Amino acid sequence: MDVKEAMVYVVDDDDAVRDSIRMLISTVGFRCEVFASAVEFLEAFEPRGLACLVADIRMPGMSGLDLQAELNKRKVHLPIVFITGHGDVRMAVDAMKAGALDFLQKPFRDQELLDRINQALSEDKDMREANQTVATIKERMVTLTPRERQVMAQVATGAANKVIASDLGVSQRTVEIHRAKVMQKMGVRSLAELVRMASRVGL
Repeated sequence: MDVKEAMVYVVDDDDAVRDSIRMLISTVGFRCEVFASAVEFLEAFEPRGLACLVADIRMPGMSGLDLQAELNKRKVHLPIVFITGHGDVRMAVDAMKAGALDFLQKPFRDQELLDRINQALSEDKDMREANQTVATIKERMVTLTPRERQVMAQVATGAANKVIASDLGVSQRTVEIHRAKVMQKMGVRSLAELVRMASRVGL
């Protein structure tokens, strides 16, 4: 994880809380942007780079839950750590069911928040790498002919060349040739790698 690339967004209507969290985050080298409301955040937010969100769950106007719902609606993957009061635990549980990473009850220790932020950024990094892997697989699949895609789909299910040949109405030798081309174009050396690739893209 490149610390210089990481961004932590903080949304809280309490000035003191925002300033405190911003100062804490700056001590570990992460960049930080703070917002006094969910609406203010949404107006300024542009998906980019490694990031996470720390937000109060109960705020005037648009709440933290409303903000989470809006991000989900926009299909924005941004790991969220909610800050909650003692009376908001039920809301925080609902937030986690909707995809939030975790929540912290006030008052919390600085290290607790930093640990959650590191966890959130690690999750975002993993998600971005997974998305890049899927994108690479799809780019390689574009190079396959329709017949090669058919062969790849059947090979990924564990079907033997003889079975594939029968299903497609071609010779076993033809299947072997297609299979070799698929392996070459997809950049894999083993059946296991090809099966994993197919699984990643739902083939």
